[in-house]
Amino acid sequence: MRHPLAAGLSGLLLATAFAGAMAQAPQAAPTYGPELQGFAYPYALQHYIFESQGERLHMGYMDVAAAGKPNGRTAVLMHGKNFCGATWEQTIKTLSEAGYRVIAPDQIGFCTSSKPEYYQYSFQQLVFNTHALLEQLGVKQATLIGHSTGGMLATRYALLYPEQVTQLVLVNPIGLEDWKALGVPYRTVDQWYERELKLTADGVRKYEQSTYYVGRWKPEYERWVTMLAGLNQGPGHRLVAWNSALLYDMIFTQPVVYEFKNLGMPTLLMIGDADTTAIGSDIAPPEVKAKIGHYNLLGKQVAKLIPASTLVEFAGKGHAPQMEDPVAFHQALLEWLNHH
Repeated sequence: MRHPLAAGLSGLLLATAFAGAMAQAPQAAPTYGPELQGFAYPYALQHYIFESQGERLHMGYMDVAAAGKPNGRTAVLMHGKNFCGATWEQTIKTLSEAGYRVIAPDQIGFCTSSKPEYYQYSFQQLVFNTHALLEQLGVKQATLIGHSTGGMLATRYALLYPEQVTQLVLVNPIGLEDWKALGVPYRTVDQWYERELKLTADGVRKYEQSTYYVGRWKPEYERWVTMLAGLNQGPGHRLVAWNSALLYDMIFTQPVVYEFKNLGMPTLLMIGDADTTAIGSDIAPPEVKAKIGHYNLLGKQVAKLIPASTLVEFAGKGHAPQMEDPVAFHQALLEWLNHH
């Protein structure tokens, strides 16, 4: 008869060997549902349901009350192409503590919102969707803060509803130049779709590290890579990629740079000056690639185009200064908001 301790020891050795093997095996990357189901948002997620282009759609959004003494003002945060409402986490907390009501929606085609099979994407359409959400929430006037693609959207919103935008903040917005007019080749929606189908966490990380973070990387950025890759690699893989392709076409073909001169409200440009983001730069001829995506120049150029503008540059920072240097970013943001 085998000694019980021997059996226990044998089991322990087996368990240890198994645990070692598991530690060496690559962990499966998390995946999320087509509307980012399974990814935790920092504040309660709500949904605005509406009809658009013959479809019943919904936008996910966070509506965060002032944690500090309410100042009666509302800030609306507009996310970028590779970002979501959740990526505004630190900014939401900062503004809420400063007395703001903060609303952070996910636009249609992104993150926790609907991914329609067919949708005529335009910045105007996304503005109308967001405006209808704000009307339902009783918001008549707001400070708009747009990052990256959200900067193009916030600009379009401010042009369509100038009387409702008290302040406009553009954080490393894209669309400070017209890539198409500068010679970047056109990609069809089908070509964008094929590209988006191949999206991987490694590819996202490599792109963001070089383009967004100037070669640097912090462990906290990994969460946003996982968010984007997990959404794309999940059960909504094709639909997510298809909507992403439609959105890239919108961004490329609907410039706002020619209308910056028409912005009448106080506008803050917050620019990480080492950013190199430019849509299509990966397929642009060398002579075209060499002249696009220079935020150290673009910030200054656009500041001259916007009548009531203030430029704050973050030396050596990349595409997302609110994530790269949150302390300096939020200090500059609150200081400007309090004086305009």
